[in-house]
Amino acid sequence: MAAAAAALLSAWFWSERFWLPHNVTWADLAGEPGPEGGSGTQYPQAGHVLSAFPLALGIFAVRLLFERFIAKPCAIKLGIQDNGPHRAQPNAILEKVFTSITKCPDGRRLEGLSKQLDWDVRKIQRWFRHRRNQDKPTILTKFCESMWRFTFYLSIFSYGLKFIWSSPWFWDTRQCWYNYPFQPLTSSLYYYYIMELAFYWSLMFSQFTDIKRKAAKLANYAKYQRLCDATFMLFGVVFIITRLGIYPFWILNTTLFESWELIGPYPSWWLFNGLLVTLQVLHIIWSCLIIRIAYKALMRGKVSKDDRSDVESSSEEDDMTSNSTKGIFSTSSNGANRINGHVASAQWAEEE
Repeated sequence: MAAAAAALLSAWFWSERFWLPHNVTWADLAGEPGPEGGSGTQYPQAGHVLSAFPLALGIFAVRLLFERFIAKPCAIKLGIQDNGPHRAQPNAILEKVFTSITKCPDGRRLEGLSKQLDWDVRKIQRWFRHRRNQDKPTILTKFCESMWRFTFYLSIFSYGLKFIWSSPWFWDTRQCWYNYPFQPLTSSLYYYYIMELAFYWSLMFSQFTDIKRKAAKLANYAKYQRLCDATFMLFGVVFIITRLGIYPFWILNTTLFESWELIGPYPSWWLFNGLLVTLQVLHIIWSCLIIRIAYKALMRGKVSKDDRSDVESSSEEDDMTSNSTKGIFSTSSNGANRINGHVASAQWAEEE
């Protein structure tokens, strides 16, 4: 019963009417034997994606070794220490509020906690700030992760460019659709796609611990501000040229218009092109964010916080924010510090 259900599900998912052009079956893509039983022409197979799973485990193992024996020594040599953030003073009441109620208490709750613990409001605020920061990864961890991704992306880009550059369909995109889908699968192209797919599958093992970072973050973590600024500006120029120029006028042009002309649409054609167009919309949004950051950089003289990344506030930055808002506190007649609720809310929003 289970085997029959699995076979039925597999047949439905890999439906030839959905994935393949009209009058093409999976059996047609089985390949052609070579002379005297040797290996002949090989076409892409749906089962090829399964090869990425065991390879993903290998890539994940290589990553662990790379971060420990290559990235970490490089970080230490650059002066990046494995120093964690300041840990909050143990307090059962505040810990319960932090884990069960809120990580960013408002002014009224701060007043209540101040009376309950007989603590200064600013001290409670600082406790919550330190408690939030102590769960964040160290700069060393961020550097190692960024260096691993930078190394892989640079390597796979160089490998892909090496063989794609000499491919005729790289220069004439119409050749991508001649005799489609009966196009021989070379070993270079096979390994390129399988390596890429295995890499992204390997991220499944660390998706809950990884902190997404850009390659330019390496210079930022190493405190090389000028290099960081130059790298970001170079990245911005390359991103805009490739995502707003090459991608829509070269890639989308061939997948949408040239493929329609040469082979015509079929069900999965709409799915893939819908995803590609959605990606182009994201490219436009990200480009606007990059341009905004670049504009701020020109006005301020250095790259400000990257709006595309999540907040990377440190304890020191939070302390500076706290020091700049000392004026919002006042002392009541019973000696307990008070905080203006509106200003406090703005501060928490800015900090988080």
